[in-house]
Amino acid sequence: MTAATTDAPMTADSPLAQAMFRSFRKRRMVSYAVPAVILLYLTYAFFAFDVPGLAARARLDNAAILLSDFWSHKTHVTRDNRTGTLEVAIEGEGKGTYAPGTYPDWVRTDGEVTTIDLGQGNIVTYDAAGARMVIPDYGLIDIKPVDGKLVLDAPQPVPDWISVSDNRISVTAEAGRFNYSRSKVETFKYEAGWELFFFTLDSPFHGKGFFELVGMTVSGDRVDPARSNVGYMVSEVWNNKMWRHRDVMWAIFETILMAFLGTMGAAIVALPLGFLAASNFMPLAPLRFAFRRVFDFIRGVDGLIWTIILSRAFGPGPMTGALAILITDAGTFGKTFSEALENIDEKQVEGVRSTGANALQRARLGVIPQVTPILLSQVLYYLESNTRSATIIGAIVGGGIGLLLTQAITTQKDWEEVAYYMVLIVLMVMIMDSLSGWLRRKLIKGDGGGH
Repeated sequence: MTAATTDAPMTADSPLAQAMFRSFRKRRMVSYAVPAVILLYLTYAFFAFDVPGLAARARLDNAAILLSDFWSHKTHVTRDNRTGTLEVAIEGEGKGTYAPGTYPDWVRTDGEVTTIDLGQGNIVTYDAAGARMVIPDYGLIDIKPVDGKLVLDAPQPVPDWISVSDNRISVTAEAGRFNYSRSKVETFKYEAGWELFFFTLDSPFHGKGFFELVGMTVSGDRVDPARSNVGYMVSEVWNNKMWRHRDVMWAIFETILMAFLGTMGAAIVALPLGFLAASNFMPLAPLRFAFRRVFDFIRGVDGLIWTIILSRAFGPGPMTGALAILITDAGTFGKTFSEALENIDEKQVEGVRSTGANALQRARLGVIPQVTPILLSQVLYYLESNTRSATIIGAIVGGGIGLLLTQAITTQKDWEEVAYYMVLIVLMVMIMDSLSGWLRRKLIKGDGGGH
């Protein structure tokens, strides 16, 4: 081949140029095809899951009520239509029931007549004839029982926020809710805050202001001669019968304990199994293959499935949840530990071998120091992750904060408790995240400070 032929410029018709053009066209087509396929799939999913229908069926008013239930509480004013008995209770609970004569100032009684002021001119009245509600800009809603049925007298047409049937009439107004059935009539007034969060109605400290409570701790007379006011206050908060702070804190402890026992137990089990699955420590390929497939099987079954199986076998309880985490993570740790062992520096092991060390000493002095930072990092990460998982597992096996959260959701009325538990779960995860990061820096990098 001559120099002139070698240095000849590449033309558009040359084979090399044609090959380059085909390669560029192919890549350009792929770059357009991939987004087009993704867009087509998203379009299909949009209609397959009936997103327009979901949007049309969405009840924004129900969503607004749910959100208000998260940060507010409601007081039930209930009259038994059979006996005439009146009850005023926060969240409708017996532990939050006002004693007769101690009703809030917006509830007034005069014989058989009960007047409830919901604010802004919204007035509800119970009397012997039935019940009625005055709503400004709408008018009077009058309900009376006639021949075993409920008769509604209200401005027409009846708006959609009034639900009417022969046995029940419900009014959902901005100021509150009002329900009338044949057995009882009930009014709900919403107010901001988590009421009775610290002291219940029967506590001697209920209704006292912050500075008044501080004064009682510093110089006030003892409410209970047998203990200090500070100790009494702490006991009243800790043993709050409505919010059950003691039970909630114990549930948080159970959740963290499930995550800790499951994660650490999995690490202890997986470490020796990791040696048996590592190619540089287990020369028998069939045995090594068998251990790896066991790890795949364990990891292939989701942790929730293991939880259900174990709860059927051993019954509910936090230890069952910890065992489910242990089994699930043992498969993951076995795989990651074996991979870390296969990537060690063999020179360090040979250096220990040259001193006459046996196999156990070589593993102790030449292998473990190399893989410890990797193993610790993985274990601490999964401890943090399992703290979240233990919440869901606890809901299945009947332990931890997950159980309390599920019970509160099931009632469909204690949404402020749901919000309380959710806040605690988020704080728990944040604390475990910070603790895990600090331990990684302290144990792996030897740095206990923050970054």
